[in-house]
Amino acid sequence: MAGADLLADLKAGGKRALAEALARIERVHGQDAEDAELAALLDAAFAGGEGHVLGLTGPPGVGKSTLTNALVRGWREKRLTVGVIAVDPSSRTSGGALLGDRTRIQTDPEDQGVFVRSMAARDRLGGLAALSFPAAVLMRAVFDRVIVETVGVGQSETEIADLADTVAMCIQPGSGDSLQFMKAGIMEVPDIVVVTKADMGAAATRARADVEGALSLAAPGAQGAGWRVPVLLASAATGHGIGEILDAVEAHRTHDPGGLRSRRLRQAATWLEASVRERFGREGVRRMGVRDPGAGGPFARAAALARTLAAG
Repeated sequence: MAGADLLADLKAGGKRALAEALARIERVHGQDAEDAELAALLDAAFAGGEGHVLGLTGPPGVGKSTLTNALVRGWREKRLTVGVIAVDPSSRTSGGALLGDRTRIQTDPEDQGVFVRSMAARDRLGGLAALSFPAAVLMRAVFDRVIVETVGVGQSETEIADLADTVAMCIQPGSGDSLQFMKAGIMEVPDIVVVTKADMGAAATRARADVEGALSLAAPGAQGAGWRVPVLLASAATGHGIGEILDAVEAHRTHDPGGLRSRRLRQAATWLEASVRERFGREGVRRMGVRDPGAGGPFARAAALARTLAAG
C-alpha cells in the first residue's frame, strides 16, 4: 500500500490507530529486519505533516507538565487538535518510561482531539528518546499542534532543536539558571523563553531581566533571521501569560515558512545520520554519506542504508 494511503488510514483510525503505529515504531527500532510499510507511512507523514511541533525544555521541577496542561487547554478552546510526547526518565529495572510526566498531564480520555504518549529516554543524554523524531513526524501529520516535553536534564537538552519547529525554554524564578545559561550557550537554542511561576512576583521579574541579559550575549541560533526571542512571564496555576505563549508560538510558526522547511530538512538529515551511526558506527556514516535524506524521505533512506550496510 502506498504511503499516502497508509497515512489516510491512520488519520481515519483515530487514537487507536495512532497508538498502534507508535508501538510499531518501538518494536522495529534497533532490529535488523526493516519495515518497508512503516517507512512508507513515516515518509508520507514527513512530506505532508502540516502540524506544528513545540518543544518544551528546561530543568526538572520548572513546571513543564503543568504548562503543557495549560497549553493543551488553550489550543483545544481554539478547536485545534493536540498531540503530546512526554519523554520520561527510564526505569532501571525495565528500561521503560517511569510515567512521571504523563501522570501530571491531565486530559479527557474521551476527547479524540488530544493524545498523550510517554517515551523513555533510555541512555539518551539530550533530553529526548531515540524514537522521538519519528513519533513527532507521525503526530504532526495527524494533529494541528504537537508538544514534545523533554525529560529535563538541564544544559544537555539542546537536542530538542533537532526535532521541534519552535523551542520554548522554561526557567523558574530564583533558580540561578540564567547564570548557567549564560555560561553554557544554551540561549542559542530557544525561540521563546518562558519564566514560569510568574505569581512569585518580583523574583519572576528579576529572572526575566536576567534572561534578557543572557540573550543579548548569545550568538544567533536556530531561530532564523529577523526573529527576536520573546521572554514571557507565565503562571499555569493562575492562567496568567498562557495566551501570550500561544500567540508567540503562532507568531513563530508563521514567521518564516521557507525557514521552517529548511529546518525540517536539517532535522531529517541529523536523524538519519544518528540512526545509521547508532546501528553501524562512524564507519558506516562515513561510507554511506548519509547527510542527504534523499528524495523519497529519510525513513526509506534509512531502511535502504541499513540493508546495504548489513549486506557488507
